[in-house]
Amino acid sequence: MPQKHMTCADAVLPTPAHRWPAMTYSLADLHASGPPPIPMENWPATRAEINARWNALVGRVPDPIAPRWDETGREDRGSHTRIHLRYDTADGDQVPALLLVPAEPTSGPTGVRPGILALHPTSEDGKDDIATEHGRDNRRYALELVERGYVVLTPDTITAGERVAPGSEPFRTAGFVATHPDLSPVGKMIADHRQALSVLAAVGGVDPERLGAIGHSLGGYNAWFLAGADPRVAAVVSSCGFATFAGDADRYRWGERDWFSHLPALNPLLDDGVVPFEFSEILALVAPRPLFSYLAVGDEYFPHWRECVAGLDRAHQVYDGLGAGDQMISWIGHGGHDFPEHVRHAAYAFMDRNLREGR
Repeated sequence: MPQKHMTCADAVLPTPAHRWPAMTYSLADLHASGPPPIPMENWPATRAEINARWNALVGRVPDPIAPRWDETGREDRGSHTRIHLRYDTADGDQVPALLLVPAEPTSGPTGVRPGILALHPTSEDGKDDIATEHGRDNRRYALELVERGYVVLTPDTITAGERVAPGSEPFRTAGFVATHPDLSPVGKMIADHRQALSVLAAVGGVDPERLGAIGHSLGGYNAWFLAGADPRVAAVVSSCGFATFAGDADRYRWGERDWFSHLPALNPLLDDGVVPFEFSEILALVAPRPLFSYLAVGDEYFPHWRECVAGLDRAHQVYDGLGAGDQMISWIGHGGHDFPEHVRHAAYAFMDRNLREGR
């Protein structure tokens, strides 16, 4: 059966109680002048409308189920224990993941540690790229975080690591898109990562009130996609994971394509030269919770950094409007699409301030 592409018109949108574009933005207008400011006089209504537009393309994300997982391996790594597990999802499949647990006894008045969900970038090695010593330079942030005393869970995303279908290539989502007409690959990733939060919160010795999310590139935007959808994320770090439609010469990257698809229902809108949101609005769904974002002016994948900076500023206006302007931190660097050491250290210090200090 051919897939029905959902459009913004398929969503039930709340009636705006303020001046706000009713359905879509013209891409030509976005490129020329950017979107208008996000109205703050009735933030709950504005937030609900942004969510409705977003969910019209993301699809029907299932709620997390009671956490259940199978442990398939355990290894003492000296500074930590590496546990290989597979957790159940609401879709009836299992997600392979690595759970990293510090070897040092828990300290502090609560007797529990904060937990971090670490999401990997585009790598066929999936979780191993960030959670093992075999990962690439400037990518082993899950490993570095467990060595700082966090309990870290890092899953494979769809079509990566152990989730590459036999005989298939990594990051080929055509099979998923064909069999899931009501849920986009982005929606599946959000659902899997919400379930991962439930697993992390249920792990012994983890404080469910102190959960963070961190990622680079694919993992970077998955981290704030997750935080916007799940209030259990108390702090989020995104490296090279924010971009805007404005200024993007490769806007179909966010729709359906031969390689990794994100939001297939976006394609007919892009064909018509319109989009139902700008990503600064989706980022604003995280507000007022702590957010650290890093952009690079030499990013070869997201080279339109000036428009991206403007988008970050637009999201920061929401933080300001909620009285939480100091909770959103944006760093701009001069390197390429990377998560360099000095930025990671700043990101870890940000996590420490929001998940550890005074707790």
